Parts: sequence; structure tokens; C-alpha cells
Amino acid sequence: MSWQTYNQQLLRYPQLGFSLDLSLMGMGDSPPPELVPRIAKAFADMEALEAGAISNPDEHRMVGHYWLRNGKLAPTPQLQAAISEPLAALKGFAAAVRSGEVRTPSGGAFAQVLLIGIGGSALGPQLLAEALGQQARLPLHFFDNTDPAGIDAVLARLAKMGLDKTLVLVISKSGGTPETRNGMLEAQAAYTAAGLDFGRHAVAVTGAGSQLERYAIAQNFIARFPMEDWVGGRTSVLSTVGLVPAALLGIDIDALLAGAAAMDIQTRKPEMAGNAAMRLALAWYHAGAGHGAKDMVVLPYKDALVLLSKYLQQLVMESLGKERDLDGNVVNQGIAVYGNKGSTDQHAYVQQLRDGVNNFFVTFIEVRQGRAGASIEVEPGFTSGDYLQGFFRGTRKALHESGRQSLTLSIPQVTPFHLGLLIALFERAVSFYASLVNINAYHQPGVEAGKKAAGIFLTLLGKVRGQLSATPQAADPIATTLGADAEDVYHCLSHLAANGVALTEIGATAAEDTFWLAG
Repeated sequence: MSWQTYNQQLLRYPQLGFSLDLSLMGMGDSPPPELVPRIAKAFADMEALEAGAISNPDEHRMVGHYWLRNGKLAPTPQLQAAISEPLAALKGFAAAVRSGEVRTPSGGAFAQVLLIGIGGSALGPQLLAEALGQQARLPLHFFDNTDPAGIDAVLARLAKMGLDKTLVLVISKSGGTPETRNGMLEAQAAYTAAGLDFGRHAVAVTGAGSQLERYAIAQNFIARFPMEDWVGGRTSVLSTVGLVPAALLGIDIDALLAGAAAMDIQTRKPEMAGNAAMRLALAWYHAGAGHGAKDMVVLPYKDALVLLSKYLQQLVMESLGKERDLDGNVVNQGIAVYGNKGSTDQHAYVQQLRDGVNNFFVTFIEVRQGRAGASIEVEPGFTSGDYLQGFFRGTRKALHESGRQSLTLSIPQVTPFHLGLLIALFERAVSFYASLVNINAYHQPGVEAGKKAAGIFLTLLGKVRGQLSATPQAADPIATTLGADAEDVYHCLSHLAANGVALTEIGATAAEDTFWLAG
């Protein structure tokens, strides 16, 4: 580590208050010669994508999330209107809810919001709420799983202020995503049990003609906002998916979009030296030898960004974790992402980062300002913020001394503008990296395979339930009758027993456990 290397490897956008420090990544000043044509292709791919090319060939779709922060860049007037019109509508709706103009059926003001979604339909809004919405008048709660106990816990929290004062935001492009559908039906049952009309408390964000849109119309939802098929879930935070809840929280969504647009402008330039997103993608490529050989550990040194690593898990891993490249070759690409926050992790897994397996690189996120306003001295001459900076700088140095790679992204504060800036940076880095390794970053066949497998299990579960009787049975005979795998049948039986549908007697082995119909 040297002062000269730091100056050579530090990229700054002073007008944005942003910097990217690659001085501890062990990269040269120039990319390897074999990467030069790939970098040129990545810039060309990005230009074509933003111009409206079919950039998701597997689903034959355009990829338009970069248009969301500047609708004028969309290639047709129809697409431009599909961005500007919902944006204006959601701003007006959110303002009306916050002011009390849009009221509950009983005539009062809404006091809280329940968001029902999964994956990108929840992770983006959760990031915005945690980072920017802590002082919101309308607190935001989430159903982001199909866990009954988790649903009950959220309903209990909502009940303290009252379901009658709760606005429900259901987010699903198709309306057929099981976790979101289940959450909506659970919420509707709770409203019905409380004598409330669910539809008059609900808002949908969904695709045109979707199951959810049809349901929302039939149930007289208060409002509906569109989701476009050219925006994927993991890149939807700056679409209606993230902007509707953000606007309800009172977050300055214009500033959020402006931050993303400002980073887009800087990283749209087809030159490597001053392009932070390309430099970041090249750092990922360098660290993982072009095939994800090292994990990415994300350590934001600010409590407000605690969910950034969780958000980036989906953005990076769902985009880059692919079995095949665009030519059909098996490549098993991807970058594993995990993290929490600093300095908390100095009392958790930093011990292994420094002294254990060297299979990672660290992405530090530095927020320069400790707090708005004056700080007390926790000891003579030093504040809590001084200590946070000390722990960050100390960890960075200690990891480097132990031969660990790291890079640092710095912003002045966690504001809507600067969060938008970071979101755009990572989105573009993902796009560039995907081009460098020749994969489709915009589909998710592995996710679809998991959904299909879940459907097969549920079909079997129904058949196993139908085989239960008053006579105790083991898994093997039921599996033989159904022509199914005995282990799969056993797991179905165990699930039914755990949830009161069946009774069980434990044998010496799983094969000797018996099950019969409860009641």
C-alpha cells in the first residue's frame, strides 16, 4: 500500500460526493490485453440495451430499468409515457394518503402500511425504508415470506394501531407468485375476521392483465399501478415497485431518481478510466479470476445501510449466477455475496476474514458524515463517529496486511440522492460484468426451477394427505401406492403430523415411523 498507488487507483466524482478506491485490490493500471475487446463489447452492449435492443434473449425482452430515472431515454413515446404517467400518478396518490385526503372506509386517515411482496418486490422497498424512511409518518411493515408464524407476528404488530388504519400494498408482476398470493389471502382473511372490507384498504402494483390486476378490479382496490415486463424484480426498486412505498413514506423520490441518473451519466461514458461501474466490474473480474472464485463481503459502515448486503445478494447473485453463457456453454458463473455492517462485524466474522480462508474480497461502504449536528466526546477529543471511522480504517488496513483484497465506496451522507447513486452504480456494474463473462444477467431459470419443484412437492402433499386413514401407515407403502419417492412421501407425512393433520408414532428409523389421520 502506497500513497502513489492510492492516488492512481482512486476514482472521484467530486460533483456527486462519490469516490471509488481500488488501491487495495492488487490491480494494475491497465486491464489485461485479453479483456480489452470484451470491455469494448460491454460498452457496446450497454448502449444497445439502453437503445431498446432485446437484451434478455431467453425471454425475448428489452431491459429498461435504466430508463426509469430518465424516461426521455426510452426509445418510443409509448415507453416514455409508461414511465412518466405512473410516476406522476403515484406521487399524487401518496401525497393524498399522507395528507388524509385518501381515507379509510370509516373516514379516518391511514396510519401505517403493510407491503406484501417477495424478492425484488420486497427487498428494494425494505432497503429504502430502512435507509431513508425511519422518521416516516406511515410506518411500513412487510409480509415477505409464506411463513405463517411470521405473518401472525406482523398482524399482531399491525393490530396495535389497528387494521382499519392499515393500507395494504400488494406487489406482484403476475399475481401468481405463491408467497405474495398467500400473504394477500392471509391479510384478506384477517380483515374479514375484523369485519373490514379488504379491497377498500388495498392497492396493487402489478402487470397489465395479470391475475392480481383482475383480482384488484373484482375486489375494488383503492388504486392500481403498473409493472412493466421490461423491468426485472431485482432491478425494480426505482420503478413503481419501490417508488410507491417510498412516496408513501415521504421519501424524496425525485432526489432518489436524480442520484441514479447522475451515476448513469458518469458511467454511460464508453471509457474505462473514469467509469466507476466498469472499474467496479473489472475489480470483481480480477478478484474472482473471471469466474467468481472469491465471494464479495459487503460491509457498510452505517446502520442505515444494514440491508444493503441483503439487497445486493439478489441483484448480484440472481443476475450473475448462471449455468450457461450466451453461447450455451456450461460456465457456472456467479459471485456469492454476504455481509452485515461495520463495526458490528468486527465482533463477528472479521476474525475469519483476517486469519481464515482467503476466499473473498471486501466491499467497504464509507459514509463520511457521522451524524447531522454536533457530537459529544465519548473520551477526550474523540466522538462515536471518530471511533466508527477508526474501526473502518483499522479493519481495512488489517485485512490488507493479511493479504486480503478490498475496495471502498465513499459517499458523504445517506440521502435519497446518494442511495440512488449507489443503486445505479451496482446495477451498471452487474450489466458490465455480465457482458465481460458473456452471460444473460436478466433471466432467472434457477428460480423458476425451484418454483416448479415446489409445485411438484405440493401436488404430492395433496396425494399423501388423501392416503391417510385411521390405520397407521409407514412411508414406504404409501410411496408404492402413489409411485413416488419414499423420502418425499416421508417429508410430506412429517409435515402433516407437525401441523395437526396427522398423528405419528416414532419408530427405530424413519422408515418405521407410522402416521394416521388426526381426529
